[in-house]
Amino acid sequence: MPDSDPDAWVKELRERAGLSQAAFARRLGVRQQTVSEWETGRYAPRGASLTVLRLLEEEVAPYDASPPEEEEAPGEGEAP
Repeated sequence: MPDSDPDAWVKELRERAGLSQAAFARRLGVRQQTVSEWETGRYAPRGASLTVLRLLEEEVAPYDASPPEEEEAPGEGEAP
C-alpha cells in the first residue's frame, strides 16, 4: 500500500479486480460502506483488512502485466 495515497490504492485495486464496491466488500468480508470510506479517505484499512488487501493485490498483479509482443516470423507481412 502506498503511504502517500491509501484511498487511491484501494480504489485502483478494486477496479483492477473488476469488482463493484459491494462485490469487493463481500470478497474482503467487510461492509460496502467500509470500502467506500477507504476510497474516500475517511478511514484507512488496517489490521487484518490491510493484510487481505495486500494478498488480493498479489493475486491481481499477474493480470496487470502486458502480454508479450509477438514477433513476426521472417517473410510474414511482406508483399508477394
